[in-house]
Amino acid sequence: MLMERCKARTNKIPRGELCLNINLNACLGWNDAGHNAYGCVKQLFKLKKQNRHVKVLLSIGGYTWSTNFPSVARSTTARSTFAKSAVGLLKDWGFDGIDVDWEYPAHAVQAADMILLLQELRRELDTYAAAHADGHHFLLTIAAPAGPENFNKLRLAEIDSIVDYVNLMAYDYSGSWSRVSGHASNLFSSSEHPAAAPFNTNDAIKAYTRSIPPGKMVLGIPVYGRSFAKTAGIGQSFSGVGSGTWEPGALDYKALPKLGATVQTDDTANASFSYDMATQELVSYDTPKIVRTKAAYVKRLALGGSMFWEASADKNGTDSLVGTSFQSLGSLDSSQNYLHYPDSQYDNIRKGLP
Repeated sequence: MLMERCKARTNKIPRGELCLNINLNACLGWNDAGHNAYGCVKQLFKLKKQNRHVKVLLSIGGYTWSTNFPSVARSTTARSTFAKSAVGLLKDWGFDGIDVDWEYPAHAVQAADMILLLQELRRELDTYAAAHADGHHFLLTIAAPAGPENFNKLRLAEIDSIVDYVNLMAYDYSGSWSRVSGHASNLFSSSEHPAAAPFNTNDAIKAYTRSIPPGKMVLGIPVYGRSFAKTAGIGQSFSGVGSGTWEPGALDYKALPKLGATVQTDDTANASFSYDMATQELVSYDTPKIVRTKAAYVKRLALGGSMFWEASADKNGTDSLVGTSFQSLGSLDSSQNYLHYPDSQYDNIRKGLP
């Protein structure tokens, strides 16, 4: 599964046979005249036609926009409006499902309201499918936190009864907010550098799978790194962060390692980082070696797959993290996407992009 910003060029999305689901985040409109869909919406529909196992989901929320969820989820009327609007976008743009990225329900009341919101979305998807899509099952997924402070608030058994997949955001374990330079997406705890690994993915997976079948859990992998400036190494104090690609201290994977830095691996944590002794900058990020180990972990635990945030930051060829995961996992869901949206407001989507 790929997470992709709508503003990114769709030619940066790996070819269709490498991915199963594409979650489109931060979708915006277009200025083109006429009654057709354009931009990434049009290109993704073409990709669906060319690769019938590729499904496109609209991801709603994210860290920036999640402040809107509590008020929407609290009200019966607002939940209904939200669900109808989301499904309206799905049928207009020819998508295959909805992904809810609420970061994060803050207490028990919000966790309960999240369940009500997901139930309303599931009802609305099924209602639309019964009326216009021959009962087709449109996907409903969530992006889920890997930190216990956040996932312990969630009503996991009820979530399991509603959603198709849980996309575990297994990254951002360390960053500018940390006390020491640390691993940002380590699979396990670290006996070599315990201070560098306050969280780990394995603990999160164990917690989730007490209530959710492993096959519904999708392991998130970052396609970016977290920088720590003026540090003597991993698990050490630091002062500030380095420059970033899209925010200070956050660097696209395709820009790593920086010139002059050497890549090192913490084998007990299954984590990697680059370090430049001259500049004293450390960047925690996943390499193909780490992704291969994570793919083996996915297979061993029979998880639902892997997902990546986000596609435009990847490298090409054998250094691609998405490609490495695909080669390691070796199989995809063979179920087909949906192409018939006769009530879309856009002429070209309604006609199936002839």
